[in-house]
Amino acid sequence: MIDSPNVTASGHQELGLKPGELQKSNCVLGFIPVIYYSILLCVGVPVNILTAVALSRLASRTKKALYYYLLAVTGSDILSQLFIIFVGFLLETAVFHRDVPTLLLHSVSAAEFAANHASIWSTVPLTVDRYVALCHPLLHRQISYPARARKIILMVLTLSLASGVPFFWWSDMWRNSHPPTALDTVLIWTHVTIIYFLPCSIFLVLNSLIIHTLRVRQRQQPCQEERGLKSVPPWRLGKTTAMLLAITSVFSVLWAPRTIVVIYHLYVSSVHRDWRVHLAYDLSNMLAMLNTAVNFFLYCFVSKPFRSAVRDVLLLRGGPLYPRRALPQQQAPHASISSLYSGNIKRSQRDSTPLSPRRPRKPS
Repeated sequence: MIDSPNVTASGHQELGLKPGELQKSNCVLGFIPVIYYSILLCVGVPVNILTAVALSRLASRTKKALYYYLLAVTGSDILSQLFIIFVGFLLETAVFHRDVPTLLLHSVSAAEFAANHASIWSTVPLTVDRYVALCHPLLHRQISYPARARKIILMVLTLSLASGVPFFWWSDMWRNSHPPTALDTVLIWTHVTIIYFLPCSIFLVLNSLIIHTLRVRQRQQPCQEERGLKSVPPWRLGKTTAMLLAITSVFSVLWAPRTIVVIYHLYVSSVHRDWRVHLAYDLSNMLAMLNTAVNFFLYCFVSKPFRSAVRDVLLLRGGPLYPRRALPQQQAPHASISSLYSGNIKRSQRDSTPLSPRRPRKPS
């Protein structure tokens, strides 16, 4: 996904063009992308690993499908950071200067697209699950459970892996001086549809339905109370719903610039020939990859059980899932003493009263 800056492209002699005809764009940012991606990798991978461990604990304790979906999103983000940032950018670009075999270069490109698709589309089942939970709660109790969530996650990962195969023929936008071909057009539109337009449409529709349902419940609550009927749950943006809206909104904002730049490169001006498009593509890629490292902070900001699980992981303990409360065992001594005392009184009363004479049995 992250293509190399145009600082290691072939010379004018290799392309057979004069300097005035080539008009090759330069990497304006210099080494800033290398520093940025190195910091993002050093922060993002440990943070995502910590998130995965905390979510694994929550999933094993609560047996909720929600945490399995979040765990799939985190795992896909880790793959994206390893394949796209570490292998695709830092190794191929900064270390080897893309001086690697063409077959390996295209194979890594297909793996990068597959990891990218998995990172984005793992959020879609989470959105569908939250929509069913809020809008169709009875149906959610029947269809949402860990076994089915694991099957859905496996299907999403398999389809994501398959969707990365066509991008084996993805054109190097940084180095190709020729205009985009018909194959480039098909691959670019397929790419922006898979990674942005289609998932964002699903997010927009389902999130709108969720908010609409909650607002309808808010309007129905006073009417239900006036009629003396049992009111529906009030309009309340729960923490899980708020976290979902935050995840999808951050994704839509961070990936929008890259989608616009790719389409601009296709129809208006090439990245290879215009340094301004080159700069915009650099910055948009940096914003897009930031999406792989921000979910941890969203979870910490919204979810109290997640913060507790992270604290337990950092302190190397298997602490409680929720804050400490008065356990039944702590109240048991008082109850047992009172019950024992009342039992002793009843027993002493039985002992002090004479036994009633037994009735003689009738002869059979």
